[in-house]
Amino acid sequence: MTPVSGSAPDSDDVRRIALALPQTAEKQAWGMPTFRVAGKMFITVPDDETSFAVRCPMHERSELIAAEPEKFWVPPHEAGSNWVRVRLAALDDLDELRDILVDSWKQAAPADLVAAYLTTD
Repeated sequence: MTPVSGSAPDSDDVRRIALALPQTAEKQAWGMPTFRVAGKMFITVPDDETSFAVRCPMHERSELIAAEPEKFWVPPHEAGSNWVRVRLAALDDLDELRDILVDSWKQAAPADLVAAYLTTD
């Protein structure tokens, strides 16, 4: 379901956009949906479905959190990882959601798949 103008994206939008990316599969892990490309996880959706986690290089993660702490954060148990959480209600629109998901997908996908995607995107 596409949100009405002005409403925040939701977990259904995360699923729809993620599964539209090449060679993406959904798999349950730790009691939550995860999305993978070539066996590598690039999105998780925790059980309350108000946020999602994506791959993010540590140096970029710190910058994101400092710039927009209402949107991005890291739970203590993920502090040492290359993941960042994103609050769905804080996103501007579906385009921003898509950009975040695609960026995470590109970090996990094989280089040849990313190259092929970029030539068709």
